Amino acid sequence: MAQLLRSLRTVGFASGLAGLVGYNCLFTVDPGHRAIKFKRFQGGVHPKVYDEGTHLFIPVVESPILMDVRTRPRSVKTQTASKDLQNVNLTLRVLSKPEVGSLAQIYQTLGLDYDERVLPSMVNEVLKGTVAQYNADQLLTQRDKVSMEIRQNLKSRLDNFNIKLDDVSITHLNFSKDFSKAIEDKQVASQQAERAKFIVMKAEQERQANVIQAEGDSEAAELIGNAVKKHGPGLVMMRKIETAQDISKTLSHSRNVTYLPSGKDGGSNLLLNLKNQ
Repeated sequence: MAQLLRSLRTVGFASGLAGLVGYNCLFTVDPGHRAIKFKRFQGGVHPKVYDEGTHLFIPVVESPILMDVRTRPRSVKTQTASKDLQNVNLTLRVLSKPEVGSLAQIYQTLGLDYDERVLPSMVNEVLKGTVAQYNADQLLTQRDKVSMEIRQNLKSRLDNFNIKLDDVSITHLNFSKDFSKAIEDKQVASQQAERAKFIVMKAEQERQANVIQAEGDSEAAELIGNAVKKHGPGLVMMRKIETAQDISKTLSHSRNVTYLPSGKDGGSNLLLNLKNQ
């Protein structure tokens, strides 16, 4: 019985020791990360990349190095001069991540804070070189083109460091106070010029309308004159009757107008305008 207990203790100790050693020989790669190994006696950092999950390593001999491969946002501010020597304040938002296949080289040359070592100086250099090719007003009117050129130039530079560029956008762009005021004054002057142009066009259209109306009245008078010459004053009398009917219809709706018909002796009819005192 005592021998059996000793055997069980031995087996338990061996199992526990094996479990402890086995647990210490495992490492886990979290989502959004990758791992490489540093091998002390086999040439340092090895290029093999370990994906997400649990993997084995030999303690003391090997050391796992975990690296974040997710896209990282970074904003870089800079002040530079445009082609026409106007001061420009820019803020560029950069989304970047490391090339997974080159993690060993990135770690050996730049370390874990590779983006901190590369992006600020690289973005500043590319921004200044690109902005210097445009005038200040072009930076406003051709903003998409400027952003695209910055992206292309920055991408070609970051490829040398095995950093992948996902997106670049200009989030802030302004100029000196004097230049900003000059732009505002120019916009106000442009709006006033457009308004003056509209007023002139409106006056011209009204003038043309008056000319057309006058020509129409002249043609109508000429036609009426020709008709009177040809058919006598009957047309004029008809127009008088129509006008008298319109006047009487209007006056009939007024409360202050009273109609007094003529008597049997053939006197004139009267319209009295009676006002309340």
